Amino acid sequence: MASATSWSEENFSCSICLDVFSSPVTTPCGHNFCRTCITKFWDKQVQYQCPVCNELFHTRPDLRVNILLSELAAQFKTSVRVKEQPCVEPREVPCDVCTGTQLKAVKSCLECFTSYCRTHLERHQRVARLKNHQLVEPMECLEDRMCKKHERLLELFCRTEQVCVCKFCTEGYHRYHPVVPLKEEYKVKMAQLGNIESEVLQMIQERKLKIKDIKDTFDLSKKDADRVIADGLHALTALTRCIEKWQDDFNQTVKANLKCTEKQAEDLIKELEQEIEELTNRSSELKPLSQTEDHLHFLQAFRSLKGPPPTRDWTTVEVRPLSNIWTLRRYLNQLVETLNKEMKKLCDAELRRIQQYEVDVTLDSDTAHPYLILSEDRKQVHYGGVMKTLPDNPKRFTLFPFVLSGKSFSSGKFYFEVQVKDNTVWYLGVARESINKKALIPLTPKNGCWIIFFNKNEFVFHDNSAVPLPLRAKLQKVGVFVDYDAGLVSFYEVEAKIHIYSAIGCTFSEPLYPLLGLCAMFFGCRNSTPLIISAVNQTDIV
Repeated sequence: MASATSWSEENFSCSICLDVFSSPVTTPCGHNFCRTCITKFWDKQVQYQCPVCNELFHTRPDLRVNILLSELAAQFKTSVRVKEQPCVEPREVPCDVCTGTQLKAVKSCLECFTSYCRTHLERHQRVARLKNHQLVEPMECLEDRMCKKHERLLELFCRTEQVCVCKFCTEGYHRYHPVVPLKEEYKVKMAQLGNIESEVLQMIQERKLKIKDIKDTFDLSKKDADRVIADGLHALTALTRCIEKWQDDFNQTVKANLKCTEKQAEDLIKELEQEIEELTNRSSELKPLSQTEDHLHFLQAFRSLKGPPPTRDWTTVEVRPLSNIWTLRRYLNQLVETLNKEMKKLCDAELRRIQQYEVDVTLDSDTAHPYLILSEDRKQVHYGGVMKTLPDNPKRFTLFPFVLSGKSFSSGKFYFEVQVKDNTVWYLGVARESINKKALIPLTPKNGCWIIFFNKNEFVFHDNSAVPLPLRAKLQKVGVFVDYDAGLVSFYEVEAKIHIYSAIGCTFSEPLYPLLGLCAMFFGCRNSTPLIISAVNQTDIV
């Protein structure tokens, strides 16, 4: 059998439909046609003749399938599809007519709602009634691209309703709406999409950075926890060793005291037993004389009788054990002293870590009470004693002698130090942005401030009820540390390396400002020494 690939399309084309044979049959004159084509042709004719040579047949010929031509035509169709038309690739529109292997569509018909490959599109290019159909570039889901009401292509965009419309829609409901071609709106929306995409990418990046920040924070927390555990273990180990040593020394001291008391008791008992023995011997000497009835002999013997042997006055003699309670107190005092040393070491290490979060604090003159005077660099504040006339400012404290920093903090950790040396009455801490500056409010966390207060008679943290603070050293410089996210505010005596107080479990929902306050009038004392914001000694930071 000859190969169909060496023949042209004309060799396998029906003379009537001009398409490749479909079920080819042969007429008595030897010409070939599609069975359907020749049958329909003769159905319209009065006489039966060949469409090619016009040979006339007296009766309608009995048509039989041309097997050889049918096979060759089938081969030709297959080879043409494989060679000339590519198979559909991803994101390409397939031909809706192809059976088996679908080929790539080259056009879509808006009348037939069908997409065609090059082969199946041929009828639309040849048949007169199909030539009027509107062909467009291949489209998927053609039904969705057509107006449901007018069955026309959606090729316009209504900006009022934000919907796609056809040309007929603009003559009805959308007549007075601004309408543009899809391509024009496509460019606008693509620009918007680009902005949205950029925003989304930025949000993704921000969240990735947040994840990194959280991981870094956790890693730092883990390192800090490991360091604190190590410091705690070291301190407790040292303390345990001291306790064990002191317990051993204490036990030995108590036992030595007991031994001394035991020897004292034994010596007294021995002396008493010796006197008892001497008295017993004298009693034995007197017993025969007490039994005689010879008057002369008794009187003569009694005259030479000796008195009792000399003995100690035992009425004032007693065992005096050494007091062990004083020994215990002495050892406990040593234990407390060692514990304080270990606490100081821990506080020193803690201060070194938190001093890394030092921030530059300068005071905001717009918030300063009229009695307060700020230095030119806004690092110092002292009590002026005279009410200055200042412009009315909603940020200014008018009742409490306070001043806030110019910068606020709403996340993370921050630390600053204030010199309070020789100051008699002062406040120190942080306050939230919305603290009431015009009213006499309780200075508590509930009202937006976390502060400690000092005067010659009182040292407290202001909470719902004042928390008395121990004054274990003369206050020189106070450090304030805030962990906004953890809800922590801590105070330290920097020079003495002492932890003063920590407010934990705080709820911060607004920016926080460092707060300083001075007072004199309310306590009848002069307070001319300023509060000074000090820089951290960098040599102390590890």
